[in-house]
Formats: sequence, structure tokens, C-alpha cells
Amino acid sequence: MRHSLIAVLFFFLLPGYASAQAFLSERAFVDRLVKDEITRAYITPARIVWQSDTLNNRVKNSDVLLTEFDGQLTTSGRDMCVLRSDDEAQASVLLDFGKELYGGIEIAAAIRGEKKPVKVRVRLGESVTEAMSDCIDNTVPGMGSATNDHAIRDFTLEIPWLGTVEIGNSGFRFARIDVLDKEVELPIRSIRAILRYRDIPYLGSFHSDNERLNEIWNTGAYTVHLNMQEYLWDGIKRDRLVWLGDVHPEVMAINTVFGDTEVVRKSLDFGRDTTPLPGWMNGISSYSLWWIITHRDFFMYHGDVDYLKEQQSYLSALIDQVITNINPAGEEELDGGRFLDWPTSENPDVIHSGLQSLMVMTFEAGRDIAHWINDVQLRVKCNEALRSLGKHTPSTHNNKQAAALLSLADIIPAKEAAKIIIDGGANDFATFYGYYMLETLAKAGKYQEAMDIISDYWGAMLDLGATTFWENFNYKERLNAVPIDELPDPSRFNIHADGGDHCYIGLRASLCHGWASGPTAWLSEHVLGIQTMEPGLKTVRIRPNLGNLKFVEGTFPTPYGEIYVKHTRQEDGTIESEIHTPEEVRVIQS
Repeated sequence: MRHSLIAVLFFFLLPGYASAQAFLSERAFVDRLVKDEITRAYITPARIVWQSDTLNNRVKNSDVLLTEFDGQLTTSGRDMCVLRSDDEAQASVLLDFGKELYGGIEIAAAIRGEKKPVKVRVRLGESVTEAMSDCIDNTVPGMGSATNDHAIRDFTLEIPWLGTVEIGNSGFRFARIDVLDKEVELPIRSIRAILRYRDIPYLGSFHSDNERLNEIWNTGAYTVHLNMQEYLWDGIKRDRLVWLGDVHPEVMAINTVFGDTEVVRKSLDFGRDTTPLPGWMNGISSYSLWWIITHRDFFMYHGDVDYLKEQQSYLSALIDQVITNINPAGEEELDGGRFLDWPTSENPDVIHSGLQSLMVMTFEAGRDIAHWINDVQLRVKCNEALRSLGKHTPSTHNNKQAAALLSLADIIPAKEAAKIIIDGGANDFATFYGYYMLETLAKAGKYQEAMDIISDYWGAMLDLGATTFWENFNYKERLNAVPIDELPDPSRFNIHADGGDHCYIGLRASLCHGWASGPTAWLSEHVLGIQTMEPGLKTVRIRPNLGNLKFVEGTFPTPYGEIYVKHTRQEDGTIESEIHTPEEVRVIQS
């Protein structure tokens, strides 16, 4: 007979069921148990990047660390990696797990002559440079930028005799281990990474004759997947928080790859429930606007009207609050934190243009939601606000972020905005608002230009060793830069340590940021050409845009199953399409 864990706990906690009082007491204990939504998996290192000794004196048999381990130690001391520190030198090894991950480290120590624990230092890093760096007090000017903010990545701990210890969690790919005690030998059977991830299938897919675009699509999907932890996070090392503006490109990628997931609903509800009005989500007015826009877009893909109605009371009050921030001239005057993205954060004129656009996009989203939930009063409010905002047309200031938002809000023509965005190519692109720049290029019919920029900008991160996309990337800094998977070279620009600005100076920068996953959603929508035309994907338009591609194929999740498409360019230049959809989904081809 099979028993649940709860039943087993009752069995052991309540021998004989002594009394009803005892039963209720222990049931209260069991009721406090919260099941972890997250799955664990172990990963063996892919390579040894560096070790402090190559003469087999202080670091012996290190290749053992690259072999599979089943998790069970034995009393045999054979075939172990041995680290030995003395007064002259310290034993150290730097491991590469081959791919960015979220989780911790497991160290399995073998039997040795002395049972006293051995003190070691563990440093986790998203880059080799970070794993090799000293953690500093970032309040002291000039002290560097490797920190323990949000997630501890620099630990000192004791390793037991014939035992296993776990430490973490953070975002990392590399781990350095140093033996701190002197005149000791530490035999180690295994150092494994512990990957924590949400065990859900990849329902969406993208494959073309351009392997670089394929890798970018997959990397964006993996980036957002790592950030789908208990909630939808901004980053897995730093900013393990729910930022309600940043989630929009993440949600669009999740719609594309995973379909309807509970973590999106949890995170949107978290923003609502932790922001009593008249507050702004995360203290930033635009983030409350993005919350409304995200709900509209989430509903278009999943069509859950009951969930949408759960937002009605809060959303209606929030719309009222936003309306009070429109002046008689139709200009936004939002209070709270005035923010679009970091590259524009010191340009108030650009911020105004962006916020004016987001106000328009918000009331358009509110009007759509009002229609779906049959809220006539809300629809009237949104239409009146849109008429008022229509009195004012801000400038683009020749800025790519401003141009993109003004175009998406239909304040300026898409072709006008596209000229600004295409100028300089990937220069002045950004990982967050780059998604909206790409959306504007699609609106202007500039699909090949957008794919070129995706290949140049997001592809350059791959060239520099990225396995997930970054919080920020200055395209010009790629020149003469040391990739993140190589040891630092003082004669070259260090892409992780030397760059950055604002909150992401140097090594503090996150190299796995969910807001950078926009190309995944964009490629599926505009190259595969799958666009939702009716809530819940009941009607989709399939309009492929291959640019210079010879073929593209992929899948797209719907509430009824996956859509499959394959588009192939014929010799005469026409596109032949093979399309398979669930019977509940109506297809418009154009």
C-alpha cells in the first residue's frame, strides 16, 4: 500500500493516537508544512578552469571532480581528489558547470585520518572573474563591486569528516573552493552544483537554418525559466524580487515557451496584494502601468476571464489613480519613482515621453479589459483618459526607448520610430527595452533589420560566453573584451568587472536577467508568425516573416495544445507553409 508523506508523518508523530488533543496538536504541525514548488537536480562540473597547483602536490587527482557521483560516500578512500594547504601555499580549484544555474553547491568529503572538520572558502560566480574575486563592502568607495547583496556568494564553512555539506543559493556558473586550514589534507569525492528549477515542459520551440537565432531563442527561454522560482524574479543572483514592470517581457516569453503557468498569476497577485493604493508597485509609477498592460496581454494568450475579474476592484481604483496624474493639457504628471529603464534613468525628457506613451498603452489595455469583464464605467473612464492624453505629442529626443514606446502607443508612425531605432544598429540597444524596439521594427515591417540586431546584440553576449542573457549590455564594450568563461587579462576589457552603471556596476551586474528574454517571444510571434487575435488563442493569425531565412519551424502553446508550423522558402521566393493546430483554434493566414 502506498502512503503520502503526510500519512507517514501522522503515523510517527501520533503513536497510538493518545488523545484528540494530541491529534489536533500534531495536525497543526503537519498543516504548517509547505510543499516546495521547485525541483532539485545535481550537475557535475564540465571542466576545471584553474587550480592553484599543477604539479600534483597540493591539488591531486582533480579530474575525479569531473566524474559522475551517485550521492553516496563509502569508507574507501581510493580515487579521491585531495586538496592540501600548508604555510607556503593554499590549495584551490575553480570549476565550470558549463551553464548558468540557480542553486547551491554540494561537497562530499571522503574518509581521512583526522576527524576534525576542515575549513574551506566557497566563492560562486556568474563569471570566472566574479568567482576569483574577493567579496567587499560596497559601502566603501573604490573597494570594487563583488558583493553578497541579495544572495550570499562568498562563504566560509567547515567540511565534515566522511560527510556531505550543502551551501547556497545564488545564480552562478563557476565555483572556486579554497582550503583555509593549514597542514591538512582534504580528500573530496565530489563537488556538484544543485540546480533549483521549476519542472515544467518547454511547449514552444523555434528552429531555423540560422543556428545563431536558434541559440538566442533557446537562451532567452532558459533565462526566463531560471527566474521562474517561487515567484517570477528579476535576476537569480541579484534582484531576486518581483519587479512588476520588468515582468512584462518575461511574461511574453513565458506565454511563448511554457504557456499558462501559476508563477505568473502568483507574481501579478503579489504585486497587487503588497501595494495598497495609492501606492505604486515597487514605488515606481510605470510599474503599476505595466501591471495593467501585462494583465491584458496575459489574458489574450490564456483567456481566463474569472482570473481577470479577480483584478476588477483593484484595477478600477488604480485606473482612477492614474487619471489624477493627467494635467489639463493632456500631459502625464506621474509621481512616485519616474523610471523606464536604467539607460534612460538620467534623462527626464525621455522619461516623460516614455511615461506619456505608457499612459496611453495602459488606458488602451484598461479599455480592452473593461470590455472583457463587461465593466461599462471602466471603459468610459479609459476612453475619456485617452481623449485627454491625445492633446499632447512628446518628442522622441532621438532616443530609441522613447521612439519605441511612442510608436507602440500610436503617437508617432512606426516608420518614423524605426529610423531612429535602426540608426547605429545594435548600438544603444538595451536588454529590457530592446524588446519594445524590436516590436516597433516589426510594426514598421523591418523584420530582417530586427533579426540582424538580435543576432548582433544578443548574439554578442553568446560570443562572450553567455549561457543566459544579462541585466545590461553595452554593445560597444564587446570589443577587446575578455569572455566571462576565461581568466581575467589585465590587457583587455573585462566585460563583467569593468563595465556597468547605476545599480549594476561591475561584478554586481546580473548575468541572468529575465527582462532580457524578449527575442524569444519576438521570434515566435514575428518570424514563426503566430499572433493571437482573440483571447485565449481561439483565433490566431499566422503570418511568417522569414527575411533572409530559408526555413523556420516551431511550436506554440495554446490552452488546447500546441500549434505547429513550418515555413519554407521556395525557389521563386514564395513561402510554403505547413500548419497544424488544435481543432479549437481558428487560423487566419495573411
